[in-house]
Amino acid sequence: MTITRISSGSPFEEQIGYCRAVVAGGFVHVAGTVGQGETVQDQCRAALATIAAALEKAGSGLSDVVRVTYYLPDRSEFEPCWPLLREAFGANPPAATMVECGLIDPKYRIEIEVTALAR
Repeated sequence: MTITRISSGSPFEEQIGYCRAVVAGGFVHVAGTVGQGETVQDQCRAALATIAAALEKAGSGLSDVVRVTYYLPDRSEFEPCWPLLREAFGANPPAATMVECGLIDPKYRIEIEVTALAR
């Protein structure tokens, strides 16, 4: 089996020892991704853009996502993200889970992790 690792160039990838995405076994596994911004919506939008870029490097896309997990420190902030998520996944909604938990830094309000089919 071939494994392809995809980096986004984030300094955290080297510091922590991970890569943005791994293509293996017919799937693209994208690491938990946070985004910058003042609001949860800004951070959600930025995280989705980073994920979409990683999927594109892997030859896949948001329409190929089969599983998504959302991590939020405050579950009440999930609903404001729904329109962005509907727009991102459109007619191809993945199976989804939302988990309320602490994130690596209190400034982050959402982290998103996806698995997509590899093309």
